[in-house]
Amino acid sequence: MAKLSNRAAKNLDHLGGVCVWESVPERHREQLLSNLPVDEVWGIAGRMAKRFNAMGIETIQQLRDADPVMIRDRFSIVMMRLVLELRGVPCLPFEEATEIKDQLIFSRSFSEPVTTRATMEQVLGIYAQRASARLQKHHRQAKVVTVWAMTSHFNADGAHGPSVTVKLPSATADPVVLTRAVKAILPKIHEGVRYARAGVVVTDLRKTGLEPTFDVFADAHEDRGIGPLIESIRSKLDQPAIGLGAAGLKTGPGWEMRREMRSPRYTTHWDELPVVRAV
Repeated sequence: MAKLSNRAAKNLDHLGGVCVWESVPERHREQLLSNLPVDEVWGIAGRMAKRFNAMGIETIQQLRDADPVMIRDRFSIVMMRLVLELRGVPCLPFEEATEIKDQLIFSRSFSEPVTTRATMEQVLGIYAQRASARLQKHHRQAKVVTVWAMTSHFNADGAHGPSVTVKLPSATADPVVLTRAVKAILPKIHEGVRYARAGVVVTDLRKTGLEPTFDVFADAHEDRGIGPLIESIRSKLDQPAIGLGAAGLKTGPGWEMRREMRSPRYTTHWDELPVVRAV
C-alpha cells in the first residue's frame, strides 16, 4: 500500500506530492488496483505471478478479493496475510527494535587512514562507549571483548591486521571497563601503518543482574552508574556532548565515515524533519 501511495503521489498532480491512501476517493483506488498487475505486489514475481494468473488472478484487485483461506491452502499462511493486508487488516506487529542476543559489533571503514596509536585509541574508545550504550539499552552485559584493526585489502605493502580478545573479570556494560579493555590492542598498533578499518565486538552476553558479582570483581564505576549518567546527558543534549577520554572530544574526528550525501533521516531524527513555513 505504501508503494501504491508513493506512485500516486508522484504521478497525480492534484495530490501535490503527498498521498494518504485512505484519503484517496474509493473509485480512484479501485481503478488503480484493477489496472495494476498482481506482480506489482511486493513479494510476488515470476513463477508466483504465473500461478496466480493461471487461477484467473491477474490484478491486485483480484488478489485482494480472493478467498484468503483458499490462498492459504494453495500457497502459504504468508500469502494469506498478504491478501488480508491488501484489505487493510494488519497481520504483522510493529517491531520497535531488534533484541540483541549473541554478540554486538561496532565497526566502520575510515574516511581517511588512521596511522597513529593516539587516533586509534580515540576510535576504539568511541566504539566501546557506543557498545556500552547499546548494552544498557537492551539490559545486557558482556563478558568478552574482541578488538581488531586492519589495513585495506588493496594495500599490498605493509598489510597488518592485529586483534586481541579480552575476558573481563565479570559481565559488565560499564563504559569505563569496556574502554580500558579495548586499549589492550594498542601495543600491537604500528605507528605509520595506514589502517582502513577497526572494530569492537562484545560477546558472551548475559541479562543485567542475572548473575551476582563478587566484591573482589566489582567495579566502582559501575556502582556509581557512570554509563547511565553519560547516556542521560546525551539524551538531553546530543551525542558528542560528553564522553570518556579522547572519545569525549567535542570536534568530530577526521577519520569518521563521510556522510555529506546521506539522505535526510525523516523517520528517526526529529532535527532532520522538513520544515514547512507559510508565506
